[in-house]
Amino acid sequence: MSRLFKLLIYLLILGFVGLVGYAYLGPFFGADFSPPRTEIRQPVILNGE
Repeated sequence: MSRLFKLLIYLLILGFVGLVGYAYLGPFFGADFSPPRTEIRQPVILNGE
């Protein structure tokens, strides 16, 4: 049981390191994390009563 728990901990750490590495090194390999920039205008109706 302790080997299974240890394996799970190792997999969680490996996954976390992989996710952090992808976040930092992704833009060098062509991954674009920036949101699309489009302006959206919507009229707002306020009831002042």
